[in-house]
Amino acid sequence: QVQLVESGGGWVQPGGSLRLSCQASANAFRLYAQSWVRQREGKELEWVASIMSGGDRTDYEDSVKGRFTISRDNEEKTLSLQMHNLKVEDTARYFCVQGWMSLATPRGQGTQVTVSS
Repeated sequence: QVQLVESGGGWVQPGGSLRLSCQASANAFRLYAQSWVRQREGKELEWVASIMSGGDRTDYEDSVKGRFTISRDNEEKTLSLQMHNLKVEDTARYFCVQGWMSLATPRGQGTQVTVSS
């Protein structure tokens, strides 16, 4: 199982931007689709975006389409989520997980994103 470590979260005002990163521990990272998921306080895990193993296909949850971009670098074993025009409702802890449109239980600590004025 590939270990994934998230980073890049923080506080930002509405309309701001953040870039999240996820560092994988093993070369097997390149073999699998990867996803970003998030968990708002008191809510269930929510799928955000996915990318295929080769990076040639992506998909997004409707509320983030046009604002978030998922990408990956298989040589560096990294997964990224560029977030623009952030909204208060994007406030959550974000995790990277293996799989396409996956809601697998996150193995990492995640990274907190807080959007507020």
